[in-house]
Amino acid sequence: MLRRRPQLLWLLVPFVLFLGAVPFVNRVRPVLLGLPFLFLWMIAATLLTPLAVWLTHRADRRGERR
Repeated sequence: MLRRRPQLLWLLVPFVLFLGAVPFVNRVRPVLLGLPFLFLWMIAATLLTPLAVWLTHRADRRGERR
């Protein structure tokens, strides 16, 4: 299925951002914008998740047209 629809790999981005990278970014320091790094990382991951879903949806619709 993944060979026919490689755009589904975009859905791994939120998984990697939220779960895969947490052991590497679980730090209080550095503090960016007055926030601990982990908190800022989670905010960025939350904002990037809809982008990954949208990219998957867009590519999937293009595949249906062909």
